Amino acid sequence: QVQLVESGGGLVQPGGSLRLSCAASGFTFSSYSMSWYRQAPGKERELVAAIAGAGRSTNYVDSVKGRFTISRDNGKNTVYLQMNNLKPADTAVYYCNAKGETVITRRYDYWGQGTQVTVSS
Repeated sequence: QVQLVESGGGLVQPGGSLRLSCAASGFTFSSYSMSWYRQAPGKERELVAAIAGAGRSTNYVDSVKGRFTISRDNGKNTVYLQMNNLKPADTAVYYCNAKGETVITRRYDYWGQGTQVTVSS
């Protein structure tokens, strides 16, 4: 029943922008920390950005600070990743992740199918 569906990826020129969305269902969205990960060909998957359930606390990998912004709308059960000033090094498959924040739900760790972002001239 749990589902995470990413959208918004595509092909963009260097310096361009994209906004990724992840629509969640099947769990209590506001009680889960949400994150965006990415994986480029031949490289390990890395954490890009994370946001706590209430939306007040955020964290970013150094390479995207000042360019990417993670946000969430708990009324719509959706998390977003606004990506500005994109670089070729940002090319990767981007994945949405949910982790439970309570004692009971910490055992749960959900993943979406991913969306491709390609930055090229």
